[in-house]
Amino acid sequence: MRFLFSVILAAALTISVSSSSLLAHCEVPCGIYDDHMRIHMIEEHCETIEKAMAMIRENTADAQSHADISQAAQQAIRWVVNKEKHATEIQTIVSQYFLTQRIKPEQANYGKRLELLHGIMVAAMKSKQTVDSQHVEKIRSLLADFEKIYFAE
Repeated sequence: MRFLFSVILAAALTISVSSSSLLAHCEVPCGIYDDHMRIHMIEEHCETIEKAMAMIRENTADAQSHADISQAAQQAIRWVVNKEKHATEIQTIVSQYFLTQRIKPEQANYGKRLELLHGIMVAAMKSKQTVDSQHVEKIRSLLADFEKIYFAE
């Protein structure tokens, strides 16, 4: 009976430790990072935001009748929600991955890295507010500059 209790307790502890470490994967110093993947994820989010902006402009411009306007409004709302979700994902990658885990004060070009990442976050915020694709281009431009400095180590 005591042995069975020990086995159950050990299993429960293993599961609880494993599940919490899975949730905190990138916020522990495990050494498993894929910085290139994060850059590509931001690039994909930019593509999605840009497509959403184009679809919002297209749907609202094509509406003629009351039914068309109603349908266009529904579609626009869906695209706006999608656009904002992807802009938030960019902000999350920048803040929770790069700013809190990867950028350190002792690294070269620390100030420039912070400036570029802050610019990306602001451009992502502005892309939520409008359908002006210049904000997506700003993200791409700042990301390219950040990538050069970041991987130059």
